[in-house]
Amino acid sequence: MTGCCSTERGRAAPSAAYEKAALAVPAASPGLRAALRDTLIALDGGFFDMGARRSRFSEDFDTPRRKVRLSPFRISATACTNAEYARFIQATGYRTVAEIEGWSYVFHLLLDDASRFPQSPSGLPWWRRVDNACWSAPEGPGSDVAGREDHPVVHVAWFDALAYCTWAGLDLPTEAQWEFAARGGLTHKKFPWGNAMLPKGQHAMNTWQGRFPTENTEDDGYLGTAPVNAFSPNGFGLFNTCGNVWEWARDRYAPHPPSGPFPLQDPLGACEGRARVQRGGSYLCHVSYCDRYHVHSRTRNDADSSTGNAGFRVALDVEQAQ
Repeated sequence: MTGCCSTERGRAAPSAAYEKAALAVPAASPGLRAALRDTLIALDGGFFDMGARRSRFSEDFDTPRRKVRLSPFRISATACTNAEYARFIQATGYRTVAEIEGWSYVFHLLLDDASRFPQSPSGLPWWRRVDNACWSAPEGPGSDVAGREDHPVVHVAWFDALAYCTWAGLDLPTEAQWEFAARGGLTHKKFPWGNAMLPKGQHAMNTWQGRFPTENTEDDGYLGTAPVNAFSPNGFGLFNTCGNVWEWARDRYAPHPPSGPFPLQDPLGACEGRARVQRGGSYLCHVSYCDRYHVHSRTRNDADSSTGNAGFRVALDVEQAQ
């Protein structure tokens, strides 16, 4: 377990049934698939330095930097929204892991009465197991996403993101694609805008202010999620690549291969492993505990785990679109 969001469910292996269900989702119409592809930002790829020179969390394996070369690809400007996921659910009848299992993890301050939900994962008392919490009821029964249609969908496991991609004819970005796009063309910077936490004294991302995990002053305007297009986009036109919600990547989680004399070409991560990579940090990241809100930051979670601060954005390798 690592980071402020890793809530593994303790299975011996990810459920093959969930993967099978995700891959069996019926495809959207050709016209809709083409329309969804057309919304993606086209990036030429090329060389970039992935990772950080130094990292606070050695177990994250985001250091040292390594030279990577990427082929051209496309990626969404924002994380998948509640409205977009609702369209997918309506079209397919798909049921998420949280809906099938009947519960998910909700951050305690988002609950009207956290004492009603005493179960937490070991060492993470701010997460509460809430029966019937899911993407459409983010805080459990009685809650919904009305008024949050443009917020990122949460309580989606990696398999649930895969199901959306199966329907849409898209994919999750590889970890290398995600970081290249998140940097927005800048080199060796912590954030998409540079190295300052508060550029020009202004909040530029949705993270935690105050004393984690008991007091959030909401100086950035948000206690939980923000709209997917909140704050300014990076140099490539992507929004919220730091903060707001962790985003699933295609890769399995493992140490990166060491940099050799030649750049890594379109790396795909490990071939085996339970956990999948998550990137970007979330509204819960804070310097006192989990400052994984940098463009190089990474964490992990099991492919069948869901939380109220994890979502995804989509991508497409250029050769797939041709």
